[in-house]
Amino acid sequence: MARYTGAVCRLCRRSSDKLFLKGMKCYTKCTLDRRPAVPGQHSRRRAKVSDRGLQLREKQKARWTYGVLERQFRGLFAEAEKATGVTGDTLQTLLETRLDNVVYRLGFADSRPQARQLVRHGHITLNNHPSNIPSLQVKIGDIIAWKANKAKSEYYKQLIESIKGKSIPVWLSLDRQNLAGSVLSLPTPQDIEAKYEAKAIVEYYSR
Repeated sequence: MARYTGAVCRLCRRSSDKLFLKGMKCYTKCTLDRRPAVPGQHSRRRAKVSDRGLQLREKQKARWTYGVLERQFRGLFAEAEKATGVTGDTLQTLLETRLDNVVYRLGFADSRPQARQLVRHGHITLNNHPSNIPSLQVKIGDIIAWKANKAKSEYYKQLIESIKGKSIPVWLSLDRQNLAGSVLSLPTPQDIEAKYEAKAIVEYYSR
């Protein structure tokens, strides 16, 4: 499965915002704090960004935040367009209810890339069935849990301790003793607190 393999700190610098792609390092030794300028060769004259450029930047921020490539992102947008309701809000919900993102939101991982790796390596179950597809869409009532035969790993033991201090979104519930969470409701834009403008993404694809 294709994925971005470049330097993720460059993505934060490119978007001029923290996307929290490297877990705890983003809080302690963030590259953006030390090198806020965008990557690449710089000139003294600051380039003006067009409306189209601003829309592209918001679309890229959403893609980079969730680790989705362009073709897959276009598919999610097409699905959001077909659904009833506000397209931008539906797109946010589709991104937020990906299995790898839910694993991250439950506190099983410090970053979305790490959550994706946990899913791909078979550490997670969905409704008591093993699942190694990060892009699966979870639904209300779904149960996301740690696979039983993976509970003896050193990471699991550390997670049991560290997860006690993590906060969980209101649309999810978590059994911290057994590392099992469930989806109580679909997230709203207010629950997500996105770092990108969904309206700008809709405008970008509407041209």
